[in-house]
Amino acid sequence: MTQFPITRMRRLRKHPALRRMVRETYLSPRDFIYPVFICPGSNINKPVGSMPGVAQWSIDHLTREAPLIAKEGVPAIILFGIPEKKDDIGAISWSDDGIIQQALKALKAETPELLAIVDLCFCEYTSHGHCGVMRDTLNGGKDLDNDATLKNLAKQAVSLAAAGADVIAPSGMIDGMVKGIREGLDGNGFSELPILSYAAKYASSYYGPFRDAAESAPAFGDRRSHQMDPGNANEALREVAIDLEEGADMVMVKPAMPYLDIIRRVKDRFGVPTAAYQVSGEYSMILAAANNGWIDRQKMILESLTCIKRAGADMILTYFAREAAQLLRR
Repeated sequence: MTQFPITRMRRLRKHPALRRMVRETYLSPRDFIYPVFICPGSNINKPVGSMPGVAQWSIDHLTREAPLIAKEGVPAIILFGIPEKKDDIGAISWSDDGIIQQALKALKAETPELLAIVDLCFCEYTSHGHCGVMRDTLNGGKDLDNDATLKNLAKQAVSLAAAGADVIAPSGMIDGMVKGIREGLDGNGFSELPILSYAAKYASSYYGPFRDAAESAPAFGDRRSHQMDPGNANEALREVAIDLEEGADMVMVKPAMPYLDIIRRVKDRFGVPTAAYQVSGEYSMILAAANNGWIDRQKMILESLTCIKRAGADMILTYFAREAAQLLRR
């Protein structure tokens, strides 16, 4: 290998303009997807205590904010619903009058240029807070019924597609979910609707604040039977390969910063559009440190997002989307 003088690298860092010219990774507002929590009622903007700056919105508030989000340069949002009623299978999630179905219709009437991605799962809609139909086990406990859940996921996907969703994003890590959803969509005239699969979603401790925002904490047990073990990396590649084979158009790694190695391996192996979710725990930790004066908030926001993009993410789901877009315009 050719040996260069040690000062060679520093020469490229002397001038701000030169640093920008040789930079390898650039952030843009076009990289961001903004998560939004939709609740029943009107004129509601209810703050989430564990996520400062994040709130539950009623549909009318969403339609007021959506044009501003688009104007700020953020091209997409992902919708999570908080229904008025829950049951043991989450049937309201595939109702034509469901909270997200209503939100999609209103959003598309007001701001059609904003890409509307919908999270597809049941944890927000079930009374027990799990990601699908539960069944009794031989030892007296409860377990997720994989195949019964698949049928309901297809119903939910078709209902959301009919309401105007631009992208379907299944997040439950249910075996066969992409295949079941793809068949349901194709069989009902939605063969052109893309699927963004949460293909490598870890059973992470970083989701706590989200469960406050979405009111989706499990009433018992946990989700380790279907979400991935944080110690596994090769398994993530198998999960992604399965989802792509079943018909996923894009894949996601979740969380983001603690799993940068997974993002890079997924991107290098498959080369498909890859999203990463900077989850609620990541967001809240940055804000907590910033609010205590331990870090520079604005610099940390942009650095954290740059790291995620440098790892290989084409799209970043982040609660900082709007603030980061404003910072990047300066």
